[in-house]
Amino acid sequence: MDKKRIAVPLVCHGHSRPVVDLFYSPVTPDGFFLISASKDSSPMLRNGETGDWIGTFEGHKGAVWSVCLDTNALRAASGSADFTAKVWDALTGDELHSFEHKHIVRACAFSEDTHLLLTGGIEKVLRIYDLNCPDAPPREVDKSPGSVRTVAWMHSDQTILSSCTDMGGVRLWDVRSGKIVQTLETKSSVTSAEVSLDGRYITTADGSTVKFWDANHFGLVKSHNMPCTVESASLEPKYGNKFVAGGEDMWVRVFDFHTGDEIACNKGHHGPVHCVRFSPGGESYASGSEDGTIRIWQTGPLTHDDAESMAANGSVGQVKVSAEEVSRKIEGFHIAEEVKTKEKEAGNE
Repeated sequence: MDKKRIAVPLVCHGHSRPVVDLFYSPVTPDGFFLISASKDSSPMLRNGETGDWIGTFEGHKGAVWSVCLDTNALRAASGSADFTAKVWDALTGDELHSFEHKHIVRACAFSEDTHLLLTGGIEKVLRIYDLNCPDAPPREVDKSPGSVRTVAWMHSDQTILSSCTDMGGVRLWDVRSGKIVQTLETKSSVTSAEVSLDGRYITTADGSTVKFWDANHFGLVKSHNMPCTVESASLEPKYGNKFVAGGEDMWVRVFDFHTGDEIACNKGHHGPVHCVRFSPGGESYASGSEDGTIRIWQTGPLTHDDAESMAANGSVGQVKVSAEEVSRKIEGFHIAEEVKTKEKEAGNE
């Protein structure tokens, strides 16, 4: 039956402009969390399993291009077109630090040990902020050859990865010397770069190609041509046997890591897909789109029959977490009174 092959995603509404970045936390004692960046200037935190909204970080005055959570999901960071990178308390939603830049901040990343924040953007400068001494001036890594699009930490915070908006390639920087030690060559600019959970692979999306690189020896492991220009790709973290990619044709596709064969094609977004990310356990993956929605897709596709208990806000009865599990996150968060009331009413139904 055809209907058995149709995946039904959890649809997460809330953003009023395109969703341009997604980031999953590792699994914490409270579960795992998903943070989203949008051009509406308000990053949102959600329960990573159900997609349920937890809170919105309010304070940016321009589009937010990049978001991340630290290892424990206790702090969030965001980079914005308002020339700032902000660090937030992920339990209360309070702004902890605001780091001024001279131009748009396109990318940010917490170090693995959570003490440092890396930023990059239009200025062509990579900056490292010491969160233990937030008032101290940041350390500036050697000038980037182009406008920074993506950043990530590797090798237990010894190496920094960055890609540029206006040229191909991924640059790997030695944190101690601040110099480029390796460049992974690509024809088109790399719009998405992800270091796998086990530290083995770097997954890049450039143009209509998804590539996998050895994260320790830097050789090209696999290169797969995509059916359209893709903006983002993510490797399944548990087994590493498949990956997801999304781009201009509005579809979210799953591919076999080894062969590049298409396994699934998920339709539902009404605009180009800007970002895709696997959850930390690989049981689902999220996509963010120009249409302003986030969709969470189960790795084993749900059928229409399985999805009958799906609520309008994108939570599935079977995977609903208890209120206690996320109460620590929700308490104190700046939630609008009307939303509180709505949620209370929904809970009483």
